[in-house]
Amino acid sequence: MIALDSVHKYLFQINIKFIITNYNNFCYKMKIALCQYNPEWENKDVNKQRIEKLLAGTKEKFEVLILPELTLTGFTMKASRFGEDLNEETFNFYAGIAKQYGCNVLGGISEKNSGKFYNTLIHVDSSGELVSSYRKIHPFSYSTEDKHYTRGNTPKVTQVKSWKVGLSICYDLRFPELYRQYAKEKAELIVCIANWPDTRIHHWRILLQAYAIANQCYVAGVNRVGDDPKLHYNGFSSVFDPMGKELTAVEDEEKIIIEDVSIENVQEVRKKLPFLDDIHLI
Repeated sequence: MIALDSVHKYLFQINIKFIITNYNNFCYKMKIALCQYNPEWENKDVNKQRIEKLLAGTKEKFEVLILPELTLTGFTMKASRFGEDLNEETFNFYAGIAKQYGCNVLGGISEKNSGKFYNTLIHVDSSGELVSSYRKIHPFSYSTEDKHYTRGNTPKVTQVKSWKVGLSICYDLRFPELYRQYAKEKAELIVCIANWPDTRIHHWRILLQAYAIANQCYVAGVNRVGDDPKLHYNGFSSVFDPMGKELTAVEDEEKIIIEDVSIENVQEVRKKLPFLDDIHLI
């Protein structure tokens, strides 16, 4: 007859194993939501309503919500008019969404700081707290963005659960040296938020896929749809896996796009094909 204390010890071990397994699954697997929408030009109030309407119509739960570049204004150069500190209207909107849906929010903002303006991506956690911010390193000089926004100078890897997430914005996508930094830091997910026009959308799609392949990680690109005063946008918000397989891509439609990602998949690819160990130039 098995002693009672042995039974208790056995049951305790089973429970611990169950807790560890489920904790690892919770940390290693994640649902990311890409908000592809048509922002009203320079109208924060209308755009908050549009995003809220899209979220209200989404039944599936998610752990991360990713929004386009300069989310609430469109690609405006009126930084002095729309620039905010990182504790004002746009941040408060993201914090409200984060708490309401129990998710992390990665979104764009025209940031004002010490008399300068930055095209910035901020990460707000599910409790509504600011975790980190990334200032666009490559303002789009072709459209004079560099005359209105100061460039950032620091790559940023933020933490979501057990995930290392590299942050980038639109024109950054043309500069592979930034994304190679994220490979060196072994980011499992790279995010790029954008206002990328339809005339060059094939570049967007190819570059997103290329960085997924080169860096052996997931890449999520979130673009807008619709029109601003100068350009038309057709979206193609996409997720690519660590082998470069396109998991999702949506053209034109306003939609919350939800996709599953897994750290285990990243680890398996990197173990089977340990190419990142052979990086030598950075």
